[in-house]
Amino acid sequence: MPVKVIMTWDISPERDQEYFEFVIGEFVPGVQRLGLQPAEAWATIYGSYPQIQVGLLATDLPQARRILASSDWALLQERLFGYVKNYSHKIVPVRTGFQF
Repeated sequence: MPVKVIMTWDISPERDQEYFEFVIGEFVPGVQRLGLQPAEAWATIYGSYPQIQVGLLATDLPQARRILASSDWALLQERLFGYVKNYSHKIVPVRTGFQF
């Protein structure tokens, strides 16, 4: 059964430009190389919610867990942490519509 890795974070102050360059140039291609498929990205405009939410699809739970436990994921995640704060992630079954 397909699953979604839902990640949320806030962009660190004054890092917006570098953050977007990293996400487009390295993060998205990196998660694709690892076998995750970007499905959605949301930005919070108003309210006290995480600023960014990203959904990545995996074929099944074992694949998602294997990728998130890999050293390649750890390296990519560490690079992301240089641009964001308040990071969290979870793995959920895929449903239609918005998932939080």
